[in-house]
Amino acid sequence: MNTDTTYDVIIAGGGLAGLSLAILLQRRNYAVLVLEKDAYPRHKVCGEYISMESKPFLEKLGLPVGEMSLPVISKLQVTDNRGNEVITSLPQGGFGISRYRLDAALADLAINEGVKLLTRTKVEVIHWNNGSFKVEAGNDVFGTRVVCGTWGKRSKLDIKSKRPFTLEKKKALNNYTGIKYHINYDWPRNLIGLHNFTDGYCGISQIEDNKCCLCYLTTAGALRKSGNDIKQLEREVLMKNPWLKQIFGNAEFLYEAPMTISQISFQKKEQVLDHVLLLGDAAGVITPLCGNGMSMALHSAMLADTEINDFLKGNISRETMEDNYTDEWQDNFNNRTAIGRMVQSNFGKDRTTAFFIKAMKALPFVRNAIISGAAGKPF
Repeated sequence: MNTDTTYDVIIAGGGLAGLSLAILLQRRNYAVLVLEKDAYPRHKVCGEYISMESKPFLEKLGLPVGEMSLPVISKLQVTDNRGNEVITSLPQGGFGISRYRLDAALADLAINEGVKLLTRTKVEVIHWNNGSFKVEAGNDVFGTRVVCGTWGKRSKLDIKSKRPFTLEKKKALNNYTGIKYHINYDWPRNLIGLHNFTDGYCGISQIEDNKCCLCYLTTAGALRKSGNDIKQLEREVLMKNPWLKQIFGNAEFLYEAPMTISQISFQKKEQVLDHVLLLGDAAGVITPLCGNGMSMALHSAMLADTEINDFLKGNISRETMEDNYTDEWQDNFNNRTAIGRMVQSNFGKDRTTAFFIKAMKALPFVRNAIISGAAGKPF
């Protein structure tokens, strides 16, 4: 191995949280290294809807969101397995953009700021020793005072560290499978749809270039019942919902095969792991039906930037940095993730979902409370 280049901060993972944090820290003149296992541009399993709370932050990073002709989404449609629907306004709304485009744009911004970005470089081991880290990635070892983990929902680093959510027995909130397509389909530009089916739900909304993101979540058990055959699952389960039958029967699918991710957990996670600050989905996953996971990842970068800067300047101890970041993360996101888990537990169940839709129609204050509770304020 080649040793030992030293940085102020090393970020393990080049998604939304990692790249955003890198840009912020580089602007403070710190030496920042981002280690990303893939290359850009790349597709990721994601609903690709961003709440408007993130627009000011992205524009501060240098992404001209308002000039990109992206679809602005202001309405939400929810349907049950029989096709009954409710449509409501989204007070804050959002916009659609693919991870393929967004991540690559943030990577370019990071490089232009001076961030060292190594792609196709997977972090294998993070060693902590007496106030500093050694990070093994590829054939190199890097030194740093601060490591941030932005490696997503589930990583081998989680398993190696025996994080509690990886050790729990498989149950309702920790064993989901996500499947995503890009499609050409005539779908309203201002509408995001959440279409329920037995043991899951499917979201659809427009992204750039008049394409749609079609992404659904189901249980590992439901997929097993279909012989682990995605197409069979779609024919026999998803398409019982007439809205999904129409979409799957008439859309032009732009992938040769769907993107998939398994073993998704919505269980609570810690925000600091062996002195590594965790951001984005590594720190906690909000259920996709809430539509705010991307915003939470971006917001967590802003929270971490403040605490890391204070630590590197010598204003606070490492312990205080870790405690402050944990407190800030929980203050901003605990209620949102709890609401997501509550709603998640009721979706994908035919009778419960039908009742939920009736309640949303009859009790608009309940509907508005749920939508508002899952959203955040501009940051």
